[in-house]
Amino acid sequence: MPAKEKDYYKILGIGKSSTKEDVKAAYKRLAKQYHPDLNKSPDAAEKFKEINEAAAVLGDDQKRAQYDQYGTTGEQFQQGGFGGFDFSDFMSDIGGMGFDFDSIFENFFGGGQGQRSRRRQRGSDLRYDLGIEMEDAAFGATRTINIPRLEECGKCNGRGAESASDIVTCHECNGRGVSTKTQRTPFGLFSTTTTCRKCRGEGKYIKNACNECDGRGFARKTRSIEVRVPEGAVDGTNLRMQGEGQAGEKGAPAGDLYVVVHVKPHNVFERHGNDVYVKIPIPFTIAALGGEIEVPTLKGKASLKIPAGTQSSTIFRMKGLGIPDLHSHHKGDQHVEAYITVPDKLNKKQKQLLEEFEKESGKKGLFKGVFG
Repeated sequence: MPAKEKDYYKILGIGKSSTKEDVKAAYKRLAKQYHPDLNKSPDAAEKFKEINEAAAVLGDDQKRAQYDQYGTTGEQFQQGGFGGFDFSDFMSDIGGMGFDFDSIFENFFGGGQGQRSRRRQRGSDLRYDLGIEMEDAAFGATRTINIPRLEECGKCNGRGAESASDIVTCHECNGRGVSTKTQRTPFGLFSTTTTCRKCRGEGKYIKNACNECDGRGFARKTRSIEVRVPEGAVDGTNLRMQGEGQAGEKGAPAGDLYVVVHVKPHNVFERHGNDVYVKIPIPFTIAALGGEIEVPTLKGKASLKIPAGTQSSTIFRMKGLGIPDLHSHHKGDQHVEAYITVPDKLNKKQKQLLEEFEKESGKKGLFKGVFG
């Protein structure tokens, strides 16, 4: 059957509106099903060739457009081969065959014979643990930290070469970044494409390396970085600083810096969510008669009114004096727990006054044994 009479969409079991990902998925599924070493039926080899032929056309935008318009690609898919497409990197162990169907299909998408440069590696991410006070977490703070990291070489600007002219086209692969070897198999001609050993897939190599970084393109330095802690930060808050990690490989993007916030325990306050709690001693006279006391807050001192007859363990709420919410404008409250203090020493007059109070209250012995 001539190639122009074949319905490639029908062969792959897809429609004309299918995307490249649909073509790829169909190819992988059918290639595994009909590969001659996985399928021992008499027509498996021929079916396998048709599947590769259809994927080679529908996986390439230009060939697919021509096929959709004219019913042919202008190429002959002969019995001995697959239109010159490379089937490369047979690495993964699929059914014991060692064929990497993803790598094969990459050639369809890329046009088969094009350059396949090695992807330059992005820089690594870094982590820094930052300890802060509760006040810093509540109201925000700016801290300067020192980060040892790999940075782009200042002399060669990350090129790794002494000068731009020292970066030359690889003569072994003619700048393609890959080497191709074709061999005949019982299923046709297969072209195995591998990364060029000299340029490592770059298509270029450095003739004279930068003597500052030895051709690596980066150097180790310590950088001072300003970190802004947002108000309302909680213990474990993770701050991402984009591009402040390790330098990437020869022009690749740098990694990110992640600053993990650790809030130190406070010697006065306890934090529960956005609310803060504090215990305050109150003289028994103020607890009995009422009055105002001065209490600490995260922002400084504040006045708190104590009503007469306050009992120990009474909790007073000071609205809005807690910690701002990290994700909204709402502020928590401060909760003040009162505990009443009793003087351990009294002078003669104080004792007399309390004894009179005892008689007046009609509760004999109320203060005896307490004050002696």
